[in-house]
Amino acid sequence: GLIETELEIEPVIADVEELNQKAFAGELEVTKLSYHALGHLLNKYALLDAGSALGNNCGPLLISKRHLEKSDVAEARIAIPGKYTTANFLLSLAFPSAKHKVEMLFSDIEDAVLNESVDAGLIIHENRFTYQSKGLRKIMDLGEYWESTTGLPIPLGGIAIRKDLPRDVQVEFNRILRESVLFARANPEATTHYIKKYAQEMDETVMHSHINLYVNDFTVSLGETGETAVKELFSMAQEKGITPTYTENFLIN
Repeated sequence: GLIETELEIEPVIADVEELNQKAFAGELEVTKLSYHALGHLLNKYALLDAGSALGNNCGPLLISKRHLEKSDVAEARIAIPGKYTTANFLLSLAFPSAKHKVEMLFSDIEDAVLNESVDAGLIIHENRFTYQSKGLRKIMDLGEYWESTTGLPIPLGGIAIRKDLPRDVQVEFNRILRESVLFARANPEATTHYIKKYAQEMDETVMHSHINLYVNDFTVSLGETGETAVKELFSMAQEKGITPTYTENFLIN
């Protein structure tokens, strides 16, 4: 690799909900996790200070093909990108009565809304840049909902490391992760080939919009604001009984 370390790293490429499920099984020593999933796993995993996706105006969108009012959401069949995604957590906050949820791969949701096998879809990642061109409409921006409720950036996903690993390994992984993010931001062309290989939306403009939105200063380090936002999400989830209550420190920096 381009960042020096004595750690041996074997990449595992998978959809976010698949990674969430692998973490519940304890299969991965280090993994990207939805913050919602991490809220259930704070007994097994700690959060690395580097590598998170937080931001403003970058949350999940609830979309539909035909016109749906917010009052229609409770009875609507909604495609979600996974039970443990932060998107589904935000949907539960905004629409606690929405119960008709259909789990599917995030990249299949737009088509499910288009062919009306569901009434609405909860879209994440690059789909937020493509849905309008397909004639779909926004019911609600759940990131905006979070920001107006809390005044904080929305924590979507982070990089978690198993608590049973030695502390020096946890700290070293956080270091190389931060250096990797800094390198990739300074040398975007160095990562383009790798990203294209796994990107769902191959259009380069969409790809770069996606990266610019989700890879930001919070990805280098949560900082005080980012840490406050993450704590707010965890405490809200615990208060509402969505996740178990954990009190120990969760951050490796």
